[in-house]
Amino acid sequence: MDNCSIEKVLIAAREAARQLNLLDENKINEVLNAVADQTEADAGYILAENARDLAAMDKSNPKYDRLMLTEKRIADIASDIRKVATLPSPLGRILWETTRPNGMKITKVSVPFGVIGIIYEARPNVSFDVFSLCFKAGSACVLKGGSDAENSNKAIINTINKVLIKFGIDSNTVVLLPNDRHVTAELLTAVGFVDLIIPRGSKGLIDFVRDNAKVPVIETGAGICHAYFHSAGDLCKGRRIVFNGKTRRVSVCNAIDSLVIDRARLSDLAALCEPLAEKNVIVYADEPSYDALLGKYPEQLLMRADASSFGTEFLDYKISVKCVENMDEALAHISRYSSKHSEVIITEDASAAERFSKEVDAACVYTNVSTAFTDGGQFGFGAEIGISTQKLHARGPMALNEITSYKYLIHGDGQTRDDNSVQKCCL
Repeated sequence: MDNCSIEKVLIAAREAARQLNLLDENKINEVLNAVADQTEADAGYILAENARDLAAMDKSNPKYDRLMLTEKRIADIASDIRKVATLPSPLGRILWETTRPNGMKITKVSVPFGVIGIIYEARPNVSFDVFSLCFKAGSACVLKGGSDAENSNKAIINTINKVLIKFGIDSNTVVLLPNDRHVTAELLTAVGFVDLIIPRGSKGLIDFVRDNAKVPVIETGAGICHAYFHSAGDLCKGRRIVFNGKTRRVSVCNAIDSLVIDRARLSDLAALCEPLAEKNVIVYADEPSYDALLGKYPEQLLMRADASSFGTEFLDYKISVKCVENMDEALAHISRYSSKHSEVIITEDASAAERFSKEVDAACVYTNVSTAFTDGGQFGFGAEIGISTQKLHARGPMALNEITSYKYLIHGDGQTRDDNSVQKCCL
Protein backbone atom coordinates (compact mmCIF):
# COMPACT_ATOMS: atom_id res chain seq x y z
CA MET A 1 0.00 0.00 0.00
CA ASP A 2 1.55 3.32 -1.09
CA ASN A 3 1.23 6.71 0.62
CA CYS A 4 -1.62 7.77 -1.63
CA SER A 5 -3.59 4.60 -0.84
CA ILE A 6 -3.07 5.01 2.90
CA GLU A 7 -4.26 8.60 2.70
CA LYS A 8 -7.42 7.49 0.88
CA VAL A 9 -8.10 4.89 3.59
CA LEU A 10 -7.68 7.47 6.35
CA ILE A 11 -9.87 10.02 4.54
CA ALA A 12 -12.57 7.33 4.23
CA ALA A 13 -12.27 6.54 7.95
CA ARG A 14 -12.65 10.23 8.82
CA GLU A 15 -15.80 10.47 6.68
CA ALA A 16 -17.14 7.32 8.36
CA ALA A 17 -16.48 8.91 11.75
CA ARG A 18 -18.42 12.01 10.71
CA GLN A 19 -21.37 9.83 9.68
CA LEU A 20 -21.33 8.06 13.06
CA ASN A 21 -22.47 11.32 14.65
CA LEU A 22 -25.82 10.82 12.90
CA LEU A 23 -26.52 7.48 14.60
CA ASP A 24 -28.68 7.54 17.70
CA GLU A 25 -27.82 5.53 20.79
CA ASN A 26 -30.48 2.89 20.18
CA LYS A 27 -29.14 2.14 16.71
CA ILE A 28 -25.57 1.91 18.04
CA ASN A 29 -26.66 -0.58 20.69
CA GLU A 30 -28.63 -2.60 18.14
CA VAL A 31 -25.54 -2.87 15.92
CA LEU A 32 -23.33 -3.91 18.84
CA ASN A 33 -25.74 -6.67 19.86
CA ALA A 34 -25.85 -7.84 16.23
CA VAL A 35 -22.02 -7.93 16.14
CA ALA A 36 -22.06 -10.08 19.30
CA ASP A 37 -24.56 -12.47 17.69
CA GLN A 38 -22.56 -12.64 14.46
CA THR A 39 -19.36 -13.28 16.39
CA GLU A 40 -20.90 -16.35 18.00
CA ALA A 41 -22.33 -17.47 14.66
CA ASP A 42 -18.91 -17.11 13.01
CA ALA A 43 -17.01 -18.74 15.89
CA GLY A 44 -15.97 -21.73 13.79
CA TYR A 45 -14.62 -19.51 11.02
CA ILE A 46 -12.76 -17.23 13.44
CA LEU A 47 -11.25 -20.17 15.35
CA ALA A 48 -10.12 -21.82 12.11
CA GLU A 49 -8.30 -18.66 11.03
CA ASN A 50 -6.86 -18.29 14.52
CA ALA A 51 -5.57 -21.87 14.31
CA ARG A 52 -3.59 -20.88 11.20
CA ASP A 53 -1.87 -18.15 13.19
CA LEU A 54 -1.24 -20.43 16.16
CA ALA A 55 0.32 -23.06 13.92
CA ALA A 56 3.00 -20.56 12.92
CA MET A 57 3.95 -19.70 16.52
CA ASP A 58 6.03 -21.70 18.98
CA LYS A 59 3.86 -22.74 21.93
CA SER A 60 6.64 -21.68 24.32
CA ASN A 61 6.35 -18.10 23.07
CA PRO A 62 4.79 -15.93 25.82
CA LYS A 63 2.58 -14.37 23.14
CA TYR A 64 0.97 -17.74 22.36
CA ASP A 65 -1.63 -17.47 25.11
CA ARG A 66 -2.55 -13.93 24.05
CA LEU A 67 -2.90 -15.03 20.45
CA MET A 68 -5.05 -18.05 21.21
CA LEU A 69 -8.82 -17.86 20.85
CA THR A 70 -11.11 -20.60 22.17
CA GLU A 71 -14.86 -21.17 22.15
CA LYS A 72 -14.95 -19.87 25.73
CA ARG A 73 -12.96 -16.75 24.83
CA ILE A 74 -15.21 -16.10 21.82
CA ALA A 75 -18.26 -16.40 24.08
CA ASP A 76 -16.66 -14.02 26.58
CA ILE A 77 -15.88 -11.53 23.82
CA ALA A 78 -19.49 -11.60 22.64
CA SER A 79 -20.61 -11.09 26.22
CA ASP A 80 -18.29 -8.09 26.59
CA ILE A 81 -19.70 -6.53 23.40
CA ARG A 82 -23.23 -6.92 24.79
CA LYS A 83 -22.09 -5.32 28.05
CA VAL A 84 -20.80 -2.31 26.12
CA ALA A 85 -24.21 -2.02 24.46
CA THR A 86 -25.85 -1.76 27.90
CA LEU A 87 -23.56 1.02 29.12
CA PRO A 88 -24.70 4.65 29.05
CA SER A 89 -23.52 6.60 26.03
CA PRO A 90 -20.39 8.63 26.81
CA LEU A 91 -21.44 11.28 24.28
CA GLY A 92 -23.33 14.48 24.90
CA ARG A 93 -22.66 14.44 28.64
CA ILE A 94 -22.71 17.90 30.20
CA LEU A 95 -19.35 18.15 31.94
CA TRP A 96 -19.72 21.76 33.06
CA GLU A 97 -21.93 24.74 32.31
CA THR A 98 -22.32 28.34 33.33
CA THR A 99 -24.20 31.47 32.37
CA ARG A 100 -22.07 34.60 32.17
CA PRO A 101 -23.24 38.03 33.49
CA ASN A 102 -24.04 39.09 29.92
CA GLY A 103 -26.47 36.19 29.51
CA MET A 104 -24.13 34.06 27.36
CA LYS A 105 -24.51 30.36 28.24
CA ILE A 106 -21.44 28.09 27.98
CA THR A 107 -21.80 24.31 28.10
CA LYS A 108 -18.92 21.82 28.03
CA VAL A 109 -20.06 18.53 26.45
CA SER A 110 -18.38 15.21 25.67
CA VAL A 111 -17.80 14.42 21.99
CA PRO A 112 -16.09 11.69 19.93
CA PHE A 113 -12.37 11.80 19.26
CA GLY A 114 -12.99 11.14 15.59
CA VAL A 115 -10.46 8.61 14.24
CA ILE A 116 -8.48 6.45 16.67
CA GLY A 117 -5.53 4.38 15.50
CA ILE A 118 -4.58 1.24 17.43
CA ILE A 119 -1.24 -0.52 16.98
CA TYR A 120 -1.11 -3.89 18.71
CA GLU A 121 0.65 -7.25 18.67
CA ALA A 122 -0.65 -10.82 18.86
CA ARG A 123 -3.95 -9.99 20.59
CA PRO A 124 -6.91 -10.65 18.27
CA ASN A 125 -9.41 -9.92 21.07
CA VAL A 126 -8.23 -6.30 20.86
CA SER A 127 -9.90 -6.02 17.44
CA PHE A 128 -13.30 -6.70 19.02
CA ASP A 129 -12.67 -4.60 22.13
CA VAL A 130 -11.48 -1.58 20.18
CA PHE A 131 -14.32 -1.70 17.68
CA SER A 132 -17.06 -2.02 20.31
CA LEU A 133 -15.72 0.81 22.46
CA CYS A 134 -14.88 3.16 19.60
CA PHE A 135 -18.24 2.52 17.92
CA LYS A 136 -20.13 3.20 21.14
CA ALA A 137 -18.04 6.36 21.63
CA GLY A 138 -18.72 7.58 18.09
CA SER A 139 -15.22 7.16 16.65
CA ALA A 140 -13.91 5.24 13.67
CA CYS A 141 -10.93 3.00 14.38
CA VAL A 142 -7.93 2.20 12.21
CA LEU A 143 -6.27 -1.03 13.32
CA LYS A 144 -2.67 -2.08 12.74
CA GLY A 145 -2.37 -5.59 14.14
CA GLY A 146 0.75 -7.72 14.32
CA SER A 147 1.68 -10.22 11.62
CA ASP A 148 1.34 -13.04 14.18
CA ALA A 149 -2.45 -12.51 14.24
CA GLU A 150 -3.00 -11.55 10.60
CA ASN A 151 -5.51 -14.30 9.75
CA SER A 152 -7.39 -13.91 13.04
CA ASN A 153 -7.74 -10.15 12.64
CA LYS A 154 -8.94 -10.41 9.04
CA ALA A 155 -11.62 -12.89 10.07
CA ILE A 156 -12.75 -10.65 12.94
CA ILE A 157 -13.02 -7.55 10.76
CA ASN A 158 -14.92 -9.55 8.13
CA THR A 159 -17.41 -10.57 10.81
CA ILE A 160 -17.85 -7.00 12.01
CA ASN A 161 -18.23 -5.66 8.46
CA LYS A 162 -21.00 -8.17 7.71
CA VAL A 163 -23.06 -6.45 10.38
CA LEU A 164 -22.12 -2.88 9.44
CA ILE A 165 -23.08 -3.49 5.81
CA LYS A 166 -26.36 -5.13 6.86
CA PHE A 167 -27.27 -1.98 8.83
CA GLY A 168 -26.18 0.35 6.03
CA ILE A 169 -23.21 1.70 7.99
CA ASP A 170 -19.96 2.63 6.26
CA SER A 171 -17.55 -0.31 6.58
CA ASN A 172 -14.70 2.20 6.89
CA THR A 173 -15.90 2.66 10.46
CA VAL A 174 -13.35 -0.06 11.26
CA VAL A 175 -10.29 -0.49 9.03
CA LEU A 176 -7.56 -3.14 9.27
CA LEU A 177 -4.31 -1.94 7.73
CA PRO A 178 -1.86 -4.34 6.05
CA ASN A 179 1.10 -5.79 7.98
CA ASP A 180 3.80 -3.50 6.64
CA ARG A 181 6.30 -1.35 8.58
CA HIS A 182 5.84 1.38 6.00
CA VAL A 183 2.13 1.48 6.80
CA THR A 184 2.91 1.80 10.52
CA ALA A 185 5.15 4.79 9.85
CA GLU A 186 2.42 6.44 7.79
CA LEU A 187 -0.18 5.88 10.51
CA LEU A 188 2.08 7.37 13.18
CA THR A 189 2.57 10.55 11.15
CA ALA A 190 -1.00 10.93 9.82
CA VAL A 191 -1.54 14.38 11.31
CA GLY A 192 -4.91 15.76 10.25
CA PHE A 193 -6.28 12.30 9.47
CA VAL A 194 -5.91 10.45 12.78
CA ASP A 195 -6.73 12.10 16.11
CA LEU A 196 -5.14 9.65 18.53
CA ILE A 197 -2.83 6.62 18.52
CA ILE A 198 -3.00 3.95 21.23
CA PRO A 199 -0.32 1.22 21.24
CA ARG A 200 -1.03 -2.09 22.97
CA GLY A 201 1.80 -4.52 23.43
CA SER A 202 5.35 -4.84 24.66
CA LYS A 203 7.49 -2.07 26.05
CA GLY A 204 9.45 -2.13 22.79
CA LEU A 205 6.31 -1.47 20.74
CA ILE A 206 5.14 1.29 23.06
CA ASP A 207 8.55 2.97 23.06
CA PHE A 208 8.68 2.80 19.25
CA VAL A 209 5.25 4.39 18.87
CA ARG A 210 5.97 7.14 21.39
CA ASP A 211 9.36 7.96 19.83
CA ASN A 212 8.13 8.04 16.23
CA ALA A 213 4.58 9.37 16.35
CA LYS A 214 3.54 12.87 15.35
CA VAL A 215 -0.08 12.08 16.19
CA PRO A 216 -0.92 12.32 19.93
CA VAL A 217 -0.28 9.03 21.78
CA ILE A 218 -1.67 7.46 24.94
CA GLU A 219 0.78 4.88 26.28
CA THR A 220 -0.74 1.60 27.46
CA GLY A 221 0.18 -1.93 28.27
CA ALA A 222 3.68 -2.45 29.62
CA GLY A 223 3.31 -3.68 33.19
CA ILE A 224 6.19 -4.25 35.57
CA CYS A 225 4.11 -4.95 38.67
CA HIS A 226 5.34 -5.45 42.24
CA ALA A 227 3.84 -7.13 45.29
CA TYR A 228 5.30 -5.78 48.52
CA PHE A 229 4.98 -8.18 51.47
CA HIS A 230 5.23 -5.80 54.41
CA SER A 231 6.46 -6.75 57.87
CA ALA A 232 2.82 -6.73 59.00
CA GLY A 233 1.57 -8.77 56.05
CA ASP A 234 -0.84 -11.69 56.49
CA LEU A 235 0.84 -14.85 55.14
CA CYS A 236 -2.41 -16.49 54.00
CA LYS A 237 -3.46 -13.39 52.05
CA GLY A 238 0.04 -12.98 50.68
CA ARG A 239 0.19 -16.53 49.33
CA ARG A 240 -3.14 -16.10 47.53
CA ILE A 241 -2.33 -12.67 46.11
CA VAL A 242 1.16 -13.52 44.86
CA PHE A 243 0.04 -16.83 43.35
CA ASN A 244 -3.01 -15.32 41.63
CA GLY A 245 -1.22 -12.18 40.47
CA LYS A 246 1.65 -14.19 39.02
CA THR A 247 0.00 -17.28 37.56
CA ARG A 248 -3.61 -16.44 36.59
CA ARG A 249 -2.39 -15.35 33.15
CA VAL A 250 1.33 -14.72 32.88
CA SER A 251 1.10 -13.08 29.46
CA VAL A 252 -1.00 -10.10 30.55
CA CYS A 253 0.24 -6.71 31.69
CA ASN A 254 -1.26 -6.89 35.19
CA ALA A 255 0.72 -10.01 36.14
CA ILE A 256 3.14 -9.65 39.06
CA ASP A 257 6.78 -9.60 38.00
CA SER A 258 8.52 -8.93 41.30
CA LEU A 259 7.98 -9.79 44.95
CA VAL A 260 9.47 -7.37 47.47
CA ILE A 261 9.71 -8.65 51.04
CA ASP A 262 10.76 -7.10 54.34
CA ARG A 263 13.80 -8.78 55.89
CA ALA A 264 11.79 -9.29 59.08
CA ARG A 265 9.55 -11.74 57.15
CA LEU A 266 12.24 -13.69 55.27
CA SER A 267 11.41 -16.75 57.36
CA ASP A 268 7.98 -16.77 55.65
CA LEU A 269 9.35 -16.42 52.11
CA ALA A 270 9.37 -20.17 51.40
CA ALA A 271 5.75 -20.49 52.47
CA LEU A 272 4.86 -17.39 50.45
CA CYS A 273 6.43 -18.85 47.29
CA GLU A 274 5.40 -22.47 47.83
CA PRO A 275 2.23 -22.30 45.66
CA LEU A 276 4.29 -20.93 42.75
CA ALA A 277 6.12 -24.25 42.45
CA GLU A 278 2.83 -25.88 41.38
CA LYS A 279 3.05 -23.83 38.17
CA ASN A 280 6.83 -24.28 37.78
CA VAL A 281 7.48 -20.59 38.33
CA ILE A 282 11.18 -19.75 38.13
CA VAL A 283 12.25 -17.52 41.02
CA TYR A 284 15.15 -15.09 40.54
CA ALA A 285 16.12 -14.28 44.12
CA ASP A 286 18.61 -11.77 45.46
CA GLU A 287 21.20 -13.08 47.92
CA PRO A 288 19.17 -12.94 51.18
CA SER A 289 16.08 -14.31 49.44
CA TYR A 290 18.08 -17.07 47.73
CA ASP A 291 19.48 -18.21 51.08
CA ALA A 292 15.98 -18.21 52.57
CA LEU A 293 14.60 -20.35 49.73
CA LEU A 294 17.54 -22.72 49.31
CA GLY A 295 16.39 -26.25 50.12
CA LYS A 296 12.78 -25.07 50.52
CA TYR A 297 11.91 -24.25 46.90
CA PRO A 298 12.60 -26.66 44.00
CA GLU A 299 16.28 -26.37 43.14
CA GLN A 300 15.67 -26.41 39.38
CA LEU A 301 13.33 -23.42 39.71
CA LEU A 302 15.53 -21.31 41.98
CA MET A 303 18.00 -18.91 40.34
CA ARG A 304 20.23 -16.13 41.61
CA ALA A 305 18.99 -12.70 40.55
CA ASP A 306 21.16 -10.37 38.50
CA ALA A 307 20.76 -6.79 37.29
CA SER A 308 18.29 -7.84 34.58
CA SER A 309 15.98 -9.62 37.03
CA PHE A 310 14.45 -6.37 38.23
CA GLY A 311 12.57 -3.97 35.97
CA THR A 312 11.70 -6.80 33.59
CA GLU A 313 8.19 -7.63 32.37
CA PHE A 314 8.59 -11.39 32.16
CA LEU A 315 5.27 -12.34 30.47
CA ASP A 316 6.18 -15.84 31.59
CA TYR A 317 6.25 -18.13 34.62
CA LYS A 318 9.07 -16.15 36.18
CA ILE A 319 9.30 -13.77 39.15
CA SER A 320 12.07 -11.86 40.88
CA VAL A 321 12.39 -11.50 44.66
CA LYS A 322 13.99 -8.54 46.42
CA CYS A 323 14.66 -8.40 50.16
CA VAL A 324 14.48 -4.92 51.72
CA GLU A 325 15.26 -3.63 55.19
CA ASN A 326 12.12 -1.54 55.58
CA MET A 327 9.35 0.31 53.81
CA ASP A 328 11.62 3.18 52.78
CA GLU A 329 13.80 0.76 50.84
CA ALA A 330 10.76 -1.00 49.37
CA LEU A 331 9.31 2.27 48.09
CA ALA A 332 12.64 3.28 46.60
CA HIS A 333 12.97 -0.08 44.82
CA ILE A 334 9.47 0.09 43.40
CA SER A 335 9.97 3.71 42.33
CA ARG A 336 13.10 2.73 40.44
CA TYR A 337 11.72 -0.28 38.58
CA SER A 338 7.95 0.29 38.29
CA SER A 339 6.31 0.95 34.91
CA LYS A 340 3.56 2.83 36.82
CA HIS A 341 0.95 0.20 35.98
CA SER A 342 -0.18 -1.71 39.10
CA GLU A 343 1.43 -2.19 42.52
CA VAL A 344 0.18 -3.93 45.68
CA ILE A 345 1.07 -3.91 49.35
CA ILE A 346 0.17 -6.87 51.57
CA THR A 347 -0.15 -5.59 55.13
CA GLU A 348 -2.43 -5.44 58.15
CA ASP A 349 -0.92 -2.10 59.17
CA ALA A 350 -3.34 0.65 58.12
CA SER A 351 -0.73 3.40 58.36
CA ALA A 352 1.67 1.44 56.14
CA ALA A 353 -1.12 0.87 53.60
CA GLU A 354 -1.97 4.57 53.62
CA ARG A 355 1.65 5.58 53.09
CA PHE A 356 2.07 3.06 50.26
CA SER A 357 -1.11 4.33 48.58
CA LYS A 358 0.08 7.93 48.77
CA GLU A 359 3.72 7.45 47.75
CA VAL A 360 3.54 4.82 45.02
CA ASP A 361 3.23 6.44 41.61
CA ALA A 362 1.14 4.04 39.55
CA ALA A 363 -2.19 4.00 37.73
CA CYS A 364 -3.58 1.39 40.14
CA VAL A 365 -2.39 0.95 43.74
CA TYR A 366 -3.80 -1.99 45.72
CA THR A 367 -3.93 -2.97 49.37
CA ASN A 368 -4.38 -6.71 49.98
CA VAL A 369 -5.86 -7.31 46.51
CA SER A 370 -4.40 -9.11 43.49
CA THR A 371 -3.15 -6.89 40.66
CA ALA A 372 -5.10 -9.18 38.31
CA PHE A 373 -8.07 -6.87 38.84
CA THR A 374 -6.52 -4.07 36.76
CA ASP A 375 -8.98 -4.54 33.94
CA GLY A 376 -11.81 -2.44 32.56
CA GLY A 377 -14.29 -5.27 32.92
CA GLN A 378 -13.34 -5.88 36.55
CA PHE A 379 -13.71 -2.15 37.27
CA GLY A 380 -17.23 -2.25 35.83
CA PHE A 381 -16.35 -0.36 32.64
CA GLY A 382 -17.27 -3.12 30.19
CA ALA A 383 -14.51 -3.91 27.71
CA GLU A 384 -11.33 -1.83 27.84
CA ILE A 385 -9.19 -0.29 25.16
CA GLY A 386 -6.05 -0.56 27.28
CA ILE A 387 -4.40 0.40 30.57
CA SER A 388 -2.90 3.87 30.39
CA THR A 389 0.34 4.25 32.36
CA GLN A 390 0.67 7.97 31.73
CA LYS A 391 -0.98 10.95 33.43
CA LEU A 392 -2.29 13.18 30.64
CA HIS A 393 -5.93 12.74 29.55
CA ALA A 394 -6.42 9.20 30.87
CA ARG A 395 -4.85 6.89 33.45
CA GLY A 396 -5.55 3.26 34.34
CA PRO A 397 -8.22 1.18 32.54
CA MET A 398 -9.46 3.13 29.53
CA ALA A 399 -13.04 2.58 28.49
CA LEU A 400 -15.83 4.68 27.01
CA ASN A 401 -15.39 7.92 28.91
CA GLU A 402 -11.62 7.92 28.37
CA ILE A 403 -11.91 7.75 24.57
CA THR A 404 -14.01 10.88 24.27
CA SER A 405 -12.96 14.50 24.08
CA TYR A 406 -15.09 17.59 24.68
CA LYS A 407 -16.08 20.89 23.15
CA TYR A 408 -17.76 24.08 24.36
CA LEU A 409 -21.19 25.07 23.10
CA ILE A 410 -21.93 28.77 23.49
CA HIS A 411 -25.47 30.16 23.17
CA GLY A 412 -26.56 33.76 23.27
CA ASP A 413 -28.92 36.39 21.92
CA GLY A 414 -26.78 38.70 19.86
CA GLN A 415 -24.13 39.51 22.47
CA THR A 416 -20.98 41.19 21.18
CA ARG A 417 -17.70 41.84 22.93
CA ASP A 418 -16.56 45.41 23.46
CA ASP A 419 -12.96 46.18 22.51
CA ASN A 420 -11.97 49.63 23.70
CA SER A 421 -8.74 49.69 21.69
CA VAL A 422 -10.64 49.09 18.46
CA GLN A 423 -13.26 51.72 19.33
CA LYS A 424 -10.57 54.32 20.03
CA CYS A 425 -8.88 53.50 16.74
CA CYS A 426 -12.11 53.89 14.84
CA LEU A 427 -12.75 57.26 16.46
